Amino acid sequence: MSAGVPGAFVAVKAIPGGWIRTAFACAAEPPLTEGDLVVVQTDSGPAFASVLARPSVLMERHPANEQAPRVLRRASNQDQALRARHEQREREALRLCVMKVRERGLAMKVARVEQLFDGSRLVFFFTSEERVDFRELVRELASEFKTRIELRQIGVRDEARLLSGYGTCGRPLCCSSWLKSFEPVSIKMAKQQDLALNPSRLSGLCGRLKCCLRYELNHGAVPAPRDDAHPGSSGEFPEPAGGCGGCGSGCCR
Repeated sequence: MSAGVPGAFVAVKAIPGGWIRTAFACAAEPPLTEGDLVVVQTDSGPAFASVLARPSVLMERHPANEQAPRVLRRASNQDQALRARHEQREREALRLCVMKVRERGLAMKVARVEQLFDGSRLVFFFTSEERVDFRELVRELASEFKTRIELRQIGVRDEARLLSGYGTCGRPLCCSSWLKSFEPVSIKMAKQQDLALNPSRLSGLCGRLKCCLRYELNHGAVPAPRDDAHPGSSGEFPEPAGGCGGCGSGCCR
C-alpha cells in the first residue's frame, strides 16, 4: 500500500529522540519516501521525525497497533526552522547544565538534552552510579529557560542509543538504528558460539556485552565436536610445556 494513502504505514525515527516506530501514514502527495521529514503525533505530543525505508523485517519488529503514532503532515519549512532553533537551545542547555553540575560537584554525567517539538519541556538525560539529589539543579534550570524541566536517569546502553555511533562491524549501532528494546546478553552466549573471550572484542561502545551476541545464537544446538587432529578447533588451545603460556619459552614459573 502506498505511503500516501490513509491507512498505510511508514516506519519513522524520532529526531532527536532516536526511537523507531511504525506510524499511520497521512495523505501526502507525492507519497512519503525514505528520508522525508514529518511531524508525528505521539502520546506525549507532536514530534519531529524522519521516514525510514520500509523493509518487511523493520515492519515485523515494530508492528503497528491502535496506539501507534500518526503522521500529521510532511514537515514544512517552518517546522524545519523550528527544529533548528530547538537544536540550538538544546546545545545551550547542555552546556549550561554540565557547568552547573560541575559547580555543585554532582556525581552525574549529562548525556543529552531534548526539547519537545511543542516547546513545552526540556528533558535532560544523565547517567549516574548513585542516587543524585538534583532538586536545586532543576530549579536553576527552570529559572534559566522558563520552561518545564525533566531530569531522566538512564543506563549506559540507553546512553549509547541516544548518542549513536558505529560498531566494530562498521555499521550504525543496532540500538540506535532499529532495536526497540534491550534483551539480556550473557557471556554464556559467547561461549556457546566458541568466541574468544576477549572483553575488548565482546564489548560495545556502551562497555557492556554486544547485543549482536544474541543474533547468531542457536538455542539448543549441540556443541561443535572437537577435532583432535586440529587442537583449538573447539575453542581450546593446547597448554605449552611450561611458562606463562604467552611466549612458550618455558622460562616463566
